[in-house]
This record gives sequence, C-alpha cells and structure tokens, in this order.
Amino acid sequence: MATLMRVLALSFLLFSTIFWDKRHVSAMELRVPNRSISSTVTAMYLLGDSSVDCGENTPFYSILHQNLSMYPCNGSDSSLVPQLLANKMGLQSAKPFYSQNGTIYGLLGGVNFGSAQATILSPRSRSYQSLNQQLRQAFETIQLLQLHLGEEPAKHFVESSLFYLSFGKDDFIEYFVDNKSSFNIKYNGTEFSRILVRQMTNAVRNLYASNVRKMICSGILPLGCAPRILLKHDNSNSSSSKVRGCIDEVNLMILEYNRKLEEEIVAINAELPDAHIIFCDVYRAMMEFIDNPKPYGIEDVNNACCGLGKYGGMSGCISTDMACQRASTHVWWDLYNPTTTINSLIADSAWSGHPLSAISRPITVQELVSNSEKPIKLCT
Repeated sequence: MATLMRVLALSFLLFSTIFWDKRHVSAMELRVPNRSISSTVTAMYLLGDSSVDCGENTPFYSILHQNLSMYPCNGSDSSLVPQLLANKMGLQSAKPFYSQNGTIYGLLGGVNFGSAQATILSPRSRSYQSLNQQLRQAFETIQLLQLHLGEEPAKHFVESSLFYLSFGKDDFIEYFVDNKSSFNIKYNGTEFSRILVRQMTNAVRNLYASNVRKMICSGILPLGCAPRILLKHDNSNSSSSKVRGCIDEVNLMILEYNRKLEEEIVAINAELPDAHIIFCDVYRAMMEFIDNPKPYGIEDVNNACCGLGKYGGMSGCISTDMACQRASTHVWWDLYNPTTTINSLIADSAWSGHPLSAISRPITVQELVSNSEKPIKLCT
C-alpha cells in the first residue's frame, strides 16, 4: 500500500510536469482570490496532522485509518483552526495537495499539504505523510512557483504568504498508547520532546531558507485529557495521577514540548532577519475550556461526542450517525480531536486575543497579517 501511495504521488508530479502550461507566466497575468483589505497575506499553506486535515488529503484514509476515526472532525477542513483563520483573512480555503488540477492558479490559492495522523518522525507505517514528506511537497511547490512566476516575483509571493505548521500530536499518541512503539523504549519524555522540537526547528529554518517569512507554529493540545488517553489510564491501573480529570504525566510532557518549541521560536525570531513566527498555544486555550467550561456553553469536558465505550475512547468516529446530538457542548469530538466549537474559540483567540488573550505569541495573527508591509500585487 505504501508503494502504491508513492506511485500516486509520483504520478501527480509527472502530470504537473507534462501537462502544465510551460510558458513563463507574468505576475501581472495572475488572478488570485479576493482578500481582506487589511491583510498583507496573499495565500496560506498548511502542513500538519488532523488539526489541518480531516482525511481529505490522505490517500486511502478510509482504508488506512487503523480503527481510529473515519471522521476525525465534525465537518470538513473548513471547521479546523487554520481554515477558520484563512477565512478571517479573506483567503479561500487551502485546497488539498492531492486534489490539485495541475494549474499554477491552484497553487497560488494556497495548498494543504497536511495529512490526518501525520507525524514529525517517520512513522513505523508508511501509510501517513511525515513532516519531511510534507516539507518536500512544499519545497517542490515553491520551485514550481519560481519556474512559472520567475525568481523575484515568486520570492515576494512566498514572503507574503503564511505557512501554518501543526505537528506532534500523533508522535505523542504513539509514545503513550502504542505498546509496540520503539520511541518509549529508547527515549524518556524529556529526550523525546527535544528530538521533536529539534525536527520542528529544522523545518522552520528550512522554510525560512526558501523565503518563507510568516509562520504560525501550533503547540500540541492537552492529550492527557483526551478520551482515549483517559480510557487507557483507567484500564491499565496506572499509578499516574489525575489532575482536574486529566492524566498529569502526559500533560507535563506536552507542556515541556510546547515550552521548548516556543523558546526556539523566540530565538529564531531574534536571529533571522524579517522572520515573523507565531507560537499558537492550543494547550492553554483548551485547558481554559476544560477547567472553566460554563462561560463557553460547554457541558462535557471528558467524553467524545463521536465514539464508543467509556469516555467514547474505545473506538473513533466510524460514522457520523453515532455522534451526539449537541456537539457544540463537548470539548472532544473523537478520541483526540476537539469539536468545531473549540476550534472556533481557539481561532478567535489566536486572531484577536478574544475571548482568550495571549494564545498567539508574541503577537496575534491579526497583527501578523496587518503590518505595514505591502503584499505582492498579482493582478491588475
């Protein structure tokens, strides 16, 4: 199956090479979607896991979902944080990489390279795209933009685009849940976090080297509160303590990863000229909704809206027919993913600092895309 996926990916690139209009495209001939007048962002490009992709960009996801969720979000990709942010900027939703039709116009509208269950480290199964695989697709896309726009227009276009990275959740899921994982045997929690942060830092630096200047790096949500982790804890007679209904050991590791990633982002912003990189603290936002649910209309902070067994953590969302009637009152949609309500609250907070302040640091997303720098003009 992994071989078949690589063949499909290669076929896509060959299709693009053979059938793409070969002429040099002038920047003044291009047409991109209308965007907000106050936004300096021309397009949005997404890399990540189920926080950016509902399975639409994962070939054979319905076959390869490994008894997790056939529907890892209650809606389409448009219900996820990055797409909600794109809407606030007046940008169209980034189209899945594997749905591209081989036109330069499709790439200019933004691309979603993300893949549900993607990991930072190379997964044991080759069924899912890792961080490095998605980076390769992103770099190939940038090269195609250079080929068709010319070096200088492509440079300005990439500099005025926004790249959103959200990884790590599935690495930690494998570390904590998969008894066959080699990672929890080789590394303790601190070592594992450092390895993941190093890989993410390298990804940010490599994107910067390809002229990417605006980035959002999302932290990992509180997996210690997720339905599957709670169920595993109850079934294992673990000595790990619960704090506010969540598994403390798991959340402490997530916090350590998030802290180290943010520290690296602060250092990169200070080191690299014109780098504007935001850390989005998804963990802090979700813990606020879990600890203080009533003001947000939340009634259930433990159970998945779509799942089976205790906490809805035994099985993922196999069919939307098994979902609860009022998903908006739940924190969790399935085993590990939040509901659209939570995503909307996080996107609002990251964008403007309301209802939660300082979720995006050092500045809000709105401040990032509303600076005085002018975007490249791609249409008359």
